[in-house]
Amino acid sequence: MKKGFGTKIWVALPALLLLSMVLLPRTVQGATKMEINASVDVALQRFARGVKGGEVFLKAAKGVLVIPRIKQAGFVVGGKYGNGALRVGGKSVGYYNLAAGSVGLQIGAQEFNVLLCFMDQKVLRKFRASTGWQVGIDGQVTLVNVGAGGSVDTTKLKEPIVGFVFGQEGLMAGVTLEGLKFTKTNPK
Repeated sequence: MKKGFGTKIWVALPALLLLSMVLLPRTVQGATKMEINASVDVALQRFARGVKGGEVFLKAAKGVLVIPRIKQAGFVVGGKYGNGALRVGGKSVGYYNLAAGSVGLQIGAQEFNVLLCFMDQKVLRKFRASTGWQVGIDGQVTLVNVGAGGSVDTTKLKEPIVGFVFGQEGLMAGVTLEGLKFTKTNPK
């Protein structure tokens, strides 16, 4: 028996409802610069304290994009959303949001942090000059997954952009940076 349009609607509606509950409240109220900076500070502290070798990347980076507390949810249809800041010389020089959608075999929700270390000045300039930048299209990111008490391989310092995913909480398999879109924002 073939599934009709009505069956597909009943599968898609719960997924859209789940996504709207997770993603919509944050986009409607929006985070202020002060809130974003506070979250970025906490994420950087956790990264430096909890990831062996992490401070080496932070010190060597020309700039660090930090998107803390990214929300991801999905039930067939999924999405990710978060707000963060680009730090150069320890100061926030720009604010960005991250958004991505996906369709496929997925179920669950999770929260995690993403850190992109720009190890090359030219690549950082290109990122800052764009209004929208997508992983895999505008630049390649070498992803380093960091588990509990994990350490990182400092030989990756030679890569132009090194991405870290850490602090995962929730029940959803895997995190990928491929296809993530970072857009400049101007919070209050």
